[in-house]
Amino acid sequence: MDNLHLFILILVMAGITFLIRMIPFVFVRKKIKSRFINSILYYMPYAVLSAMTFPAIFLFSENIIAATVGTVVAVVMAMTKRSLIIVAVCACVSMLATQYLMLLF
Repeated sequence: MDNLHLFILILVMAGITFLIRMIPFVFVRKKIKSRFINSILYYMPYAVLSAMTFPAIFLFSENIIAATVGTVVAVVMAMTKRSLIIVAVCACVSMLATQYLMLLF
């Protein structure tokens, strides 16, 4: 890939990102009073993060069992109100430990 092609791709990505952030400011001038729209906007970051994270969890690991163990540990830790760093570390350690144990047996 040459530098010109890469520069064009970066410009297109920056333009799309800018438009996505700018369009709501242009078209929505007053406070949104609809409870339905507010609830959608409130939960959207969580839904997008989940949609990006869950496929990556199972594609990152070569072993589906280890990925499942890491996911279950992360969900249990998150449901017990642990901090994000603790959840992430415990999930990674449990996944790596499961992979290591599966290599031994």
